Amino acid sequence: MNNFAIKILVLDDEPFMHKLLERMLANLGYTSIAACDNGRAALDIIDNPDDSPNLILLDINMPEMDGLEFVRHLVERHYNGSLILVSGEDERMQQAAEKLARAHKITVLGHLHKPASPEGMAELIGKWEPPKQSKPRAARKIYAADEVRAAIANGELVNYYQPKVRTVSGQVMGVESLVRWRHPQDGMVFPDQFIGVAEANGLIDDLTRVVLAGAFAQYSIWQQSGLMLQVAVNLSMDNLASLGFVDEIVGLAAKAGVPPQMVELEVTETSFMDDLRTPLEVLSRLRLKRFRLSIDDFGIGNSSLAQLRDLPFDELKIDMSFVHGAWKNEKLQAMFDSSLSLAKQLGMEVVAEGVEDQADWDFVHNRNCDISQGYFIAKPMPAADLPAWIQSWQKTFPAPQRRI
Repeated sequence: MNNFAIKILVLDDEPFMHKLLERMLANLGYTSIAACDNGRAALDIIDNPDDSPNLILLDINMPEMDGLEFVRHLVERHYNGSLILVSGEDERMQQAAEKLARAHKITVLGHLHKPASPEGMAELIGKWEPPKQSKPRAARKIYAADEVRAAIANGELVNYYQPKVRTVSGQVMGVESLVRWRHPQDGMVFPDQFIGVAEANGLIDDLTRVVLAGAFAQYSIWQQSGLMLQVAVNLSMDNLASLGFVDEIVGLAAKAGVPPQMVELEVTETSFMDDLRTPLEVLSRLRLKRFRLSIDDFGIGNSSLAQLRDLPFDELKIDMSFVHGAWKNEKLQAMFDSSLSLAKQLGMEVVAEGVEDQADWDFVHNRNCDISQGYFIAKPMPAADLPAWIQSWQKTFPAPQRRI
């Protein structure tokens, strides 16, 4: 479809805005424009297949049916067009409305503050694309406990490793071990399809032992080749329910010749249980043995400060939802900065997760965050690929492109 042939609907309760936006769109070359001053009338247009718009310019704050309620009606109608929010509401309200629409799987090209500029309007409409004919997704396979048990016993679980780098110097200082299931029929299976099964069926301790043993063995191989890397391993809260788990980790590390201070044990703060007595003892004893402790996905749980108060963490990993895109979002910047400041005051190192592009990299670099991790740096990879990747990274280590 020719871009200028797209059907645009202006939904705003102010007649003056209709005239302003219609004139602006006409000057930009768009000719198929309709306007409504209330949500009911707009829905009547959308219900007519011949008139249904490809793009809706939506005001959030309208009498009778506001923009958020209108979005809900779009969802009920399985609307597959796009939205641009054009509103006088503040930035935080616009962002919340965007997030809501996207949560409903509606395409949002962006938002503009009234009065919208022709340049801003042209830029956002320029992002419009015809909806793709989506293929029906295959049902997500649910694995039985016996299958996971067999995978553990048959050595089908393998570790992939995602690099962690010092943000300022670019030095590769460690890796996070991420388990994969090399399934004989289904290929590579990701942990979200089997970790929950292992936890629900008493298999998580066996699974974690496999991950730890593999990571420790790989550390020794890297050490012998001259690579000194901290190795991080994720722990389940179920692992911390047994006081004997401390001795198991100590024994596995000693057997592989891995110094405890080169091991980072990551615990996701959203998974903390109400009764902390056993986990607190396990984690505190591991810390006494000089293993490093990391609080993972910081900021998305309900008890972040309580965990920092009660447990002796060395590292705080800021969740990717507060990192990716923070450079253009004041709310995310405030949350990132407060987490970073808090950790620094507590003497902890800080890892920014979810560094996905150059802008994210510039942001965390200019915030002096200690360590970065994310797809912009590298995706998780097999252990054999890491040495070559490190050589390539050291040659192309990206300096920040701008101050933020």
